[in-house]
Amino acid sequence: MNAPLTPGLYIVATPIGNLGDITLRAVETLKAVAAVACEDTRVTGKLLHHLGIKARLMRYDDHASDSARDGILALAAREPVALVSDAGTPLVSDPGYKLVRAARMAGIAVTALPGASAVLSALAIAGLPSDRFLFAGFLPPKDKARRDALAALASIPATTVFYETGPRLVDTLTALADVLPGREIAVARELTKLHEECRTGSAQELARHYRDHAPRGEIVLLVGPPGEQEATGSVDADALLRAALAGAKPSQAAADVARATGLDRKTLYARALQLK
Repeated sequence: MNAPLTPGLYIVATPIGNLGDITLRAVETLKAVAAVACEDTRVTGKLLHHLGIKARLMRYDDHASDSARDGILALAAREPVALVSDAGTPLVSDPGYKLVRAARMAGIAVTALPGASAVLSALAIAGLPSDRFLFAGFLPPKDKARRDALAALASIPATTVFYETGPRLVDTLTALADVLPGREIAVARELTKLHEECRTGSAQELARHYRDHAPRGEIVLLVGPPGEQEATGSVDADALLRAALAGAKPSQAAADVARATGLDRKTLYARALQLK
């Protein structure tokens, strides 16, 4: 028999699709806590029902009030409380950062139980360099902001990982083709589920495929690191400028590309005027 849990906040990873991916430690912890803080009580309720666990559920999401957070912390100071997200590891593009930070500031013990993660699962099967990677969450929904965000990441010498939605995937791939030409791309979809897919290729190739085959489910988008020439500064400045000029004046486009690449702003501005 396991020893009783001590008071504190327990960060519990849950399956991202296949319910068999719950860990033994996670099951024992969810059985032992006084309450489970979760994004959606319906989603977590289904998981707990599947596991045969009855637990008090407390809603905690990005819109939770300060009083809701304070209530969870007050309980965690006296008894063990679990934090879960709808799927995967909490805090990875999911609620929890403010709660964990507040718990640590209050001297409440915080314990992480590792488990399923869409980011790590996608990296494991994509075949892109995994020795260094940057998780960048969701890209902005508007095209100009999306392209600016991609340009700002252009020179990072690592595989970059995003979460994306089906309806926005083709637009994002189109932006990638313009802003980061030549990169190897992987689209990992429905991870651990029956129709799991990981498709690799250029941004143009993948955009064409998903225009004809509308993607469903949760998507992880991976962008390979810059090539050796790009990493040493020989980036395609014209491509970056054209992308930036789609939604900005030449002066702003030059400033954005200069900030992303380290190239001379005045030189970029003169080239932007020519391209415009």
